[in-house]
Amino acid sequence: MSDADVLPAPGGKLLLDHALTPVRVAVLTVSDTRDDETDTSGAILAERVKAAGHQLAGKAIVPDDVEAIRATVRGWIEAGAVDAIITTGGTGLTGRDVTPEALEPLFDKRIEGFSVVFHTVSYQTIGLSTLQSRATAGIIGGVFVFCLPGSNGAVRDGWDKVIRWQLDSRHRPCNLVEIMPRLMET
Repeated sequence: MSDADVLPAPGGKLLLDHALTPVRVAVLTVSDTRDDETDTSGAILAERVKAAGHQLAGKAIVPDDVEAIRATVRGWIEAGAVDAIITTGGTGLTGRDVTPEALEPLFDKRIEGFSVVFHTVSYQTIGLSTLQSRATAGIIGGVFVFCLPGSNGAVRDGWDKVIRWQLDSRHRPCNLVEIMPRLMET
């Protein structure tokens, strides 16, 4: 492998001489006010998922409602249609922000480091305002679930600086794709 086959990437490097393993990703926007025309954060995520060479396996908008969020996520997982789900919205501090309450109880395992890393990169962009987010991630039924804030900047930070690289099978020293086959082992 030559230096031309390696590209520096956040937290590691990208091995360009390896083939990308496409991941099936669904995007869920959680909002009482957004629709297909005004859902800019969901559109940004969907565009970036496809641009990274992955399959957009689903896209939906649900209200800030625990059961609506759970039903959509469970439906995608039970159908076997997704490897990862990224939500946008509902991670703030107001009474209507219920995405963590909806999904964290469903986590088989929580990905503790995601919140830490997300807040670190978010701090570089928005400073102390990052503390107003309850971004979280975990695994439900062998599917990675990432919960991002609803702002366009937050989904850019979350995808561009964290999730994109962990869903890229070429990222080293490690990535989430390489452990997907073992997520359901007992």
